[in-house]
Amino acid sequence: MIFSSVSLTPILSNSWIASRLWTPNWRNGVFSSLTLVHTFASSGSRLLKNKNHYKRLVLSCCSRSFSWQATALSHTNSNSHAVSSNGQLSYGRLLPCPLENSPPRVEHLVVTKEGPVLEYICKALDLPPLYVEDLIQFGAVYYSLVCPKPPPTASPEQIKVYEEVTDPSVLRKRASIKGKTVREAQKTFRITRPDEIVEAGTYLRVHVHPKRFPRCYHIDWKSRIVAVTDDYVVLDKPAGTSVGGTTDNIEESCATFATRALGFSAPLQTTHQIDNCTEGCVVLARSKEYCSVFHGKIREKKVKKLYLALAAAPVPVGILTHYMRPINMAPRLVSEDFVKGWLLCQLEVLECKRIPWPRSEIQSRYNLADCGWALKDFAYECQINLLTGRTHQIRAQLAACSAPLVGDSMYMPAAIAEMVSPGSNPFGKNKKLCTNENDRSLTIDEWIAQHGKEPSVAVGLQACQISWDDGKHCYGARSPWWR
Repeated sequence: MIFSSVSLTPILSNSWIASRLWTPNWRNGVFSSLTLVHTFASSGSRLLKNKNHYKRLVLSCCSRSFSWQATALSHTNSNSHAVSSNGQLSYGRLLPCPLENSPPRVEHLVVTKEGPVLEYICKALDLPPLYVEDLIQFGAVYYSLVCPKPPPTASPEQIKVYEEVTDPSVLRKRASIKGKTVREAQKTFRITRPDEIVEAGTYLRVHVHPKRFPRCYHIDWKSRIVAVTDDYVVLDKPAGTSVGGTTDNIEESCATFATRALGFSAPLQTTHQIDNCTEGCVVLARSKEYCSVFHGKIREKKVKKLYLALAAAPVPVGILTHYMRPINMAPRLVSEDFVKGWLLCQLEVLECKRIPWPRSEIQSRYNLADCGWALKDFAYECQINLLTGRTHQIRAQLAACSAPLVGDSMYMPAAIAEMVSPGSNPFGKNKKLCTNENDRSLTIDEWIAQHGKEPSVAVGLQACQISWDDGKHCYGARSPWWR
């Protein structure tokens, strides 16, 4: 269906709404049941009193892993946000970078009056202009011409507002979406300038608390450059950093800091990813053209990656095969048995040797999590040839073999739980048979709950070597952090 239009008259009569996401990724389009946010109660009350005059939609949401409480804010160690006497956050600038992340906060707005995006966000969310400018610089503000469709878990009030702003009679008046289908008009894009004009009816998503990467500011980035050519740069990525940035933060990324360290005018581009907690070789393209070329080499399996993994227990030499659940959220679940629709995961353990467990001062330097592993005299350094490149693949596969990576606060707790209580893992060797689908779903949820949070800085994993074109191009990283 195609719509044409001129503008959207203000039709919203919504007050402050707070909702809790089932998943932390808004792009999956997921709402959940409504709850009022305790920390914003005072501002919410002010809006409720003026709800007949205050015409905007705000959907305030946070990830499922965080429980909004006023007391949590008092423990936030942040230079960009200070806690005022009434317990609310006071905003300044995004730099200097705080040592800890602020509580997740994502705001969803529908613009009611055309004007500069900076001005609208400042008024709608009561944020200072410099802070909003920083959010835009970080790539934390998105827009779409039409509000995305809420999922089945949305409240009746949310659905009503969505239906109002996307009614065909309203959309036909908006020239900006002429010739576009609704699906096309609902695609989100980053706001790149604070002076961009947004028309009435535009949907905005503001990541008020971007995920931060303080370690970016403590790295000698020039020393991490392995090679520079006319087409690409090879970087020895430090643990605790993002290769190309996150949904809400493209500023504090390896690509950005490497570009500045080399003095390039054109930004380096990401060709492939490794986990934030993983260190080692990554290839950054110097042009869109070579970025496409390298992507083609990956698709054609011309790129070979070798890893060093520091496991808490010995791993058998040879090929390990698992199947990964095709759901784009952590933790990644793997099964030893074939499951229809699940993704093949294969790696080859080339070598496994016993070495001393990392010293306490090294663990402290890299914020290594103490996950409760009992035997800490020795660890096992494994050289791994990655045959398939799935997210968290090495971490999930080795944990499924009762040999989780040292410091892996997400997968090690689950591996310990399975060792203590065999059968906890519904996809492991000792899995218990479920009599019905409800029991199976409950068992899977309980297994997911056994996993911990993502490591803050490092785990025992390094992308030690990358090569392509049959070894014509081959590059290695420095010694891993645990040596």
